[in-house]
Amino acid sequence: MARVLHVTFDMRIGGTEMVIKNIIEGSDLSKHPMSIFCIESPIGPWGKSLVSQGIAIVAEKRKPGFDTDIVKKLRRYIVEEKIDVVHCHQYTPWVYGALASIFTNAHVIFTEHGRFYPDSRSYKRKIVNPFLVQCTSKITSISEATKQALAEFEYLPKNLTSVVYNGIIPRFKDLQNRKSIRLELGVKDETFLLGTIARFDPIKNHKMMLHAFHRVKQCNNNIKLLMVGDGDERQNIERLINELQLESDVILTGYKENASSFIDAMDLFLLSSLSEGTSMTLLEAMALQTPCVVTDAGGNSEIILNGEVGLVAPNNDIEAFSQAISVIINDPSLLQKMEEKCLPHFNTNFHANIMNKQYTAIYEELSRHG
Repeated sequence: MARVLHVTFDMRIGGTEMVIKNIIEGSDLSKHPMSIFCIESPIGPWGKSLVSQGIAIVAEKRKPGFDTDIVKKLRRYIVEEKIDVVHCHQYTPWVYGALASIFTNAHVIFTEHGRFYPDSRSYKRKIVNPFLVQCTSKITSISEATKQALAEFEYLPKNLTSVVYNGIIPRFKDLQNRKSIRLELGVKDETFLLGTIARFDPIKNHKMMLHAFHRVKQCNNNIKLLMVGDGDERQNIERLINELQLESDVILTGYKENASSFIDAMDLFLLSSLSEGTSMTLLEAMALQTPCVVTDAGGNSEIILNGEVGLVAPNNDIEAFSQAISVIINDPSLLQKMEEKCLPHFNTNFHANIMNKQYTAIYEELSRHG
């Protein structure tokens, strides 16, 4: 039996938090009891959901800079709860988790969930990271691209890092939901609906997507673009929509708690990010048999097999992105073939059960080493 402690920023709604939630809900907790230590507050809605299921969660309020009190409190928890495995999600939680685990019996796992854009090297990390590696039993990344970034920018040896792709629990495509959402949005059944789900942030590159959509619209009248999300870039996005005269063709929903349900209404999913780890919305699109057009950023091309379940365009290339969209829109047979391949591809590579088996194997391997 391995007692596992997940160390993270918080348990608000996000990709990292979904991974932790899926690991816990998909694990045999009688064999591997799990708890969560958040270095920041509040714990968020997914944290509250897990607490209601009996999962212990500690949430601290990290002070600016390096907070030594977090190390002390985390170490005390590891010792008092007899934690066997400290699974740290993202870099800062890894720093705290690795330091807190020194001279305890706990093994440390560091999982990198994504990178900043643009990525950069840090002299401080070049000094610190080799020491953290010595305190760490396993390093995992969520994509080959992220693994490469860890080697290039964090000085972590590739041979010490393994890839464990994110996984989600799929749901079936709801045709009734498709009809009701389209009715709510004022989108006709025969309209080809492109869509995206992402926070309105420069890194998601919505502006490039809008320019590409504008080009596609010139030759395809019966299409619309649905953008689900909100954020600091909203004003700039609205301004560009007006400049391109797309007010009647682009639908902005704002923030939606049930954002993934909007994929049911889409015919083609778009992701134009400048940087990505393993996008959870791409996995949801695959599970819902919705082909995708994505930029070649981060792990996107590892999820979307180019020409099989969607198309991959060079990063930040308006012309290439618009051409990829046009190819699929104008070839219904290609779209159908891609739809048919999405779910098998998802089930083989990105189901939560696959991810859980891989992490469980790591937990058990470490617990055997005492």
